[in-house]
Amino acid sequence: MSFALPDGLPPGRLLSSGPVRIWVSDAFPQDVDQLWPRLLSEQKSCGLVPLLCRPDAMGRPLGLDHLDPVRLEEVLATDFAEYRRRRLPFWMDPTPAPAPEGIEPWPHDPGPPFEQWPGLAPQMPATSADPKPGEAATSLLARLIGTGQSGLDECRLVLVPARRGSDALALIGWSAQAPLPLLCALLRSWEERFGAQVVAVSGSELHVSVARPPVEAGDANLLALEHVLSTANNIVDDPPTPFPQYATDLVGRTSWSFWWD
Repeated sequence: MSFALPDGLPPGRLLSSGPVRIWVSDAFPQDVDQLWPRLLSEQKSCGLVPLLCRPDAMGRPLGLDHLDPVRLEEVLATDFAEYRRRRLPFWMDPTPAPAPEGIEPWPHDPGPPFEQWPGLAPQMPATSADPKPGEAATSLLARLIGTGQSGLDECRLVLVPARRGSDALALIGWSAQAPLPLLCALLRSWEERFGAQVVAVSGSELHVSVARPPVEAGDANLLALEHVLSTANNIVDDPPTPFPQYATDLVGRTSWSFWWD
């Protein structure tokens, strides 16, 4: 697949990712915060999705034909039933888990307030007060750079011929331990419902911007369960976070981070 590159890119090269050619910068672009908004604005016309990605995080590409058959609601309903079966004994037992000397016991997690799969969180309607998805992505990138996010300086700017970030993640074959078909199906759905956008994948860590986060506690509970079922290790498990607290923290949050061992 050939494509025309945007003007003003830093030094880089084209690499093959299965049947797809992707462009990768030679180093972390020092002016990426200025370049990023323009790349996002040209995404539809150029057909290229920008990502920040560590070169060693690109692995075996996953064809989009693996994503299309994923019936998200059915998969999550099955996964929740199994997750609840395994976790219910811990949710029902408020006895603090043993902790090393000098360490506060982990807080008790009562688990999600659902006995059966409750369905996906509803789509958040766009309002004039909401940022555009590209604006939210640019803001997250600025925060990651401003806070010196660990591993970000090892990333490269990657341009992937794709319609959206979830598909780009599949086409570069992100090599974390995440269940890639399920994760990309979730990301597709989050893009539509919340204006979410993949910004960076650093090693096994994924950073996603959110233009229209949930604003009601009930919606945040539903979304928190989707996050849990992504299988990411940092959701309620590391550090140990009771499900109600994790869900509450999602209200109005404009960025989500996930990582897998």
